[in-house]
Amino acid sequence: MFDIAVIEDAAAAEASLDPTRARLLAALAEPASATMLAARVGLPRQKVNYHLRALEQHGLVELVEERRKGNVTERVMRATAASYVISPTALAAVRPDPSHAPDRLSARWLLALAARLVQDVGSLVTGADRADKRVATFAVDATVRFATAADRAAFANELAATITSLVARYHDESTPGGRDHRVVLALHPGADPAPTSSDTDTDTPTEGH
Repeated sequence: MFDIAVIEDAAAAEASLDPTRARLLAALAEPASATMLAARVGLPRQKVNYHLRALEQHGLVELVEERRKGNVTERVMRATAASYVISPTALAAVRPDPSHAPDRLSARWLLALAARLVQDVGSLVTGADRADKRVATFAVDATVRFATAADRAAFANELAATITSLVARYHDESTPGGRDHRVVLALHPGADPAPTSSDTDTDTPTEGH
């Protein structure tokens, strides 16, 4: 079982978003047969079997073992991952395009960049899993509390300048066999508590790329 799996197929995404099937996926963090699962979630076994077949068809659950009980073979299933992320690839016709109207002050452009990040890294993870390899990535997650909006603006400007300098120093267009790496920076208010008016002003760049 993976910690996180990326759903790139539209039909699989639809299956995972069904409330009943989402409950079954959560319950199958621990392997269970349809009978065990039915008792676990309080649904009829026939209904559980129906949904399990759909989830298995889309690769969201997998067979762990088969147990013979009299004339019946009991199939023990498990979710293929502890959690799932739906890639924008699953919504190809309406996925956001970050190249459209890029604006460092726009929260929606930040969402478009985040969606592309999920899509790109998701595709890399899927390919790496198939090849039994790891993806070379690096991430930093930090929280900073600013005393004033002016401090926030100064921080964003200094961060953008530092990253621009680093990119210029290490980028080598002429290296044979070199591979491009994407750098995405984001600065946004915490989602909790609810944003105040100072969180939604536009005096500070919210995204550097």
